[in-house]
Amino acid sequence: MTDLDFMQSALTEARLAAEAGEVPIGAVVVREGEVIARGQNRVLRDLDPTAHAEIVALRAAATALGNYRLPGCTLYVTLEPCAMCAGAMIHARLDRLVFAAADPKAGACGSVLAVLNHPQLNHQMAVERGILADEAAELLRGFFRERRER
Repeated sequence: MTDLDFMQSALTEARLAAEAGEVPIGAVVVREGEVIARGQNRVLRDLDPTAHAEIVALRAAATALGNYRLPGCTLYVTLEPCAMCAGAMIHARLDRLVFAAADPKAGACGSVLAVLNHPQLNHQMAVERGILADEAAELLRGFFRERRER
């Protein structure tokens, strides 16, 4: 499978989040070409401010691997991670992050802050952005447009 395929899987999770009334953000963790964990926003369902799609996926991946460190793993997420999620990715020692749409309001991977790959931090990871960005951004715009109309 390719980055495009894995981002499609993350978008599927985002659509499921939207169907549940959550902000449509989805994530998958991949290791050795296999999806080992999935996540979607669950802050409303779980009454948990930390239940962002990335955190949900990282927790599931850690459980699947039996280790909170996730070397050799790539996280695919539909929106640029916030500072909390970027910090969690550093602590998990991910190899790579791939995100779709930039977040000009809270993005911590270059849009607002640059938490990842700060030269003083002890872990660096590859970051790729923009895969299926238009589709991910439109999913978010549509969700918030519909919410405003209600």
